[in-house]
Amino acid sequence: MLYTILLKSHSGLRWLLLALFIATLIQLGRKVFSGATVPVKKLALFTLILAHVQLLLGLALYFISPKVHFDAAAMSDSILRFYLVEHISLMLVAIIILTIGYSKTKNRLQEISFSKKAFYYYLVSLILILVSIPWPFRIAGAGWF
Repeated sequence: MLYTILLKSHSGLRWLLLALFIATLIQLGRKVFSGATVPVKKLALFTLILAHVQLLLGLALYFISPKVHFDAAAMSDSILRFYLVEHISLMLVAIIILTIGYSKTKNRLQEISFSKKAFYYYLVSLILILVSIPWPFRIAGAGWF
């Protein structure tokens, strides 16, 4: 029961996080490339917070999931290896990059140069997240929710 709740929460919040990422990147892009004066600090912060919530849910899932096996045989199965190593590794790197990007730019996002840095940090983080999501067309048995 706990596993199902965590899995559905983690899978459902993925869509909200992706929407926040896209909205943040659009706002940062408008600020950087057109010089518009748009507020981005709160949107960037909400994206960061939700990414960390996803991380906590994912870490809880990592240790109770039947898809994660801590044995040598898991490395020879591509699906088990994905959940054991690839998914968590790329997600951790993405959230570290996101956190560093926000921390370096949070107090000066009104300046174009810092908004540009934040844009690229958030973009790299989003790309890593998109690559490491277990999409149904990539991982057998994965679902949209």
